[in-house]
Amino acid sequence: MSDTQPFTIVVANQDGGSSFSDGEVSLSTQHIAEGTPPMLTGPIPSTAGVTYLRTGPFEGRPHPAPRRQWVVMLRGALRVAVTDGTSREFRAGDLLLLEDTSGTGHVQTTVGDPPFEALFIPAP
Repeated sequence: MSDTQPFTIVVANQDGGSSFSDGEVSLSTQHIAEGTPPMLTGPIPSTAGVTYLRTGPFEGRPHPAPRRQWVVMLRGALRVAVTDGTSREFRAGDLLLLEDTSGTGHVQTTVGDPPFEALFIPAP
């Protein structure tokens, strides 16, 4: 059995702005440990340790990502707006890859009841 997990990418544009792109992680069936059923797994490349974040409500300002990184949504919801005028909401289980490390960047705003929780994973 194989499948894919979709994810969203925030990319920096030539004009210094940002926009969304879509990608997917290829998943394959793996037997992880005795006593568990086979599960779908896929690689999320990392270059350093994982940061856990928990926060209350906030409205961000435009900023580029501090580094290329994965954001794995755990709890709550986050709205991300890019400079091309579009925004998307991300909830528990969603994957986001931030690649807009230069230019204007993006704006993040929490949505709904706090707390918002996510994992930040530095990407190569």
